[in-house]
Amino acid sequence: MAKRVTAEDVARSAGVSKWTVIRAFTPGASIAEKSRLRVLEAAENLNYRPNLLARSLATNLTHQVAILIDDFKNPHKLPVLEILTWQLQSEGLLTVLININEHFDHVQALLDAGQRQVDAIILFGTAFRPEMLEDDRIQGGAPLYVLARDSQIPNVPAITCDTPLAMRELCEYFSSKGYRRPAFLSGAKTLSTALGRRRAFNAFWEAHSSKPVLGVSAASYSSGHGFEAARILFQETPREQWPDLLMCENDALAFGAIDYVRSTLKLRIPDDIAIAGFDNTPLAASPAYDLTTYEQPAIEMVAAILSMILGREPRENRAFKGKLVSRSTA
Repeated sequence: MAKRVTAEDVARSAGVSKWTVIRAFTPGASIAEKSRLRVLEAAENLNYRPNLLARSLATNLTHQVAILIDDFKNPHKLPVLEILTWQLQSEGLLTVLININEHFDHVQALLDAGQRQVDAIILFGTAFRPEMLEDDRIQGGAPLYVLARDSQIPNVPAITCDTPLAMRELCEYFSSKGYRRPAFLSGAKTLSTALGRRRAFNAFWEAHSSKPVLGVSAASYSSGHGFEAARILFQETPREQWPDLLMCENDALAFGAIDYVRSTLKLRIPDDIAIAGFDNTPLAASPAYDLTTYEQPAIEMVAAILSMILGREPRENRAFKGKLVSRSTA
């Protein structure tokens, strides 16, 4: 193997000290511009890259951010993950992706991230319990952030789409179209970081209609479980009480509900029943679904969480306005 180029090699080539080389690659360090350019030119000629591990020992910063995810079946995750990793990398931050599942829970994930000395931890759409963060083993670790879900935990800021505003816009749109028998298809119930969409949806219709809002929960945010939840809803509801509008907590559930309504019930969408989702995932625009949905402002949300991680703005809850996307299913 070829010998690794060191800071000493660059220093000899540039005619400067090793510490001048180190300062040249340290953001904010005091160094004359002429010396910095000489070091950078020598480094380029020698194909030198600074040792980030060694730098982290000196600065106590690893420039790594852990991202914890627990529902990879949700099609909304990948587009947002692309934006998130792109913006982190543009600031010189590397991501450590941790898959939370039945074999590796939140506490294990947080401990694992802590052992790697990451600079921040992002809980991306994960359903955690507050008591998990009270575990003595994870106290005093990297700052925590919640992305795309609510959080009422002190010192753990949540960066979200404005749920009450989003559901009000959707419900007012549905009401203006003449829908009067709503139902809500949600994901699995969570203990503390629920999206709040079902709650806001029910509150609107309870204030504007005398009819109760039907509801059903899916086992997870997948189209397969959306199909099964829709089957349960329609099989357990008398035909005369079937809804004329089915609001789904996200697009994946809506895809499954549409498949069930079309393939099994043989109903027309939206003539017999309207269906809507949330997130505006890429498949929502496909002619196969053409789904009415609500788009979260992912770029703005990610930019806010990045600014907090970098200390450019205070660590506090932020909610951003999204956009209703009207298509043929509602």
